[in-house]
Amino acid sequence: MANYYYWFIKNFAFIARSLHNIIKKDQKWKWTEKQEKTFGELKKRFTKKLVLAVSDLNKKMKMEVDTLDYITEGVLSMQYEDRK
Repeated sequence: MANYYYWFIKNFAFIARSLHNIIKKDQKWKWTEKQEKTFGELKKRFTKKLVLAVSDLNKKMKMEVDTLDYITEGVLSMQYEDRK
């Protein structure tokens, strides 16, 4: 699931780093309180309401990029009016 939806989670790579570290090839598996907190934070972010919309090139947009040694990700956000 994370392979697709991580695009919609701001700072996903930074948050999930401790989980990536425990699945490396020569790393001994050890589930710690840090991984438990990380998993809880990601679970919270995955289950909160996301707003996805078709791009409107006439609206103001901004690009946010997160880069680490092993991954680069970005999110394109568009300004819109909240319809309640």
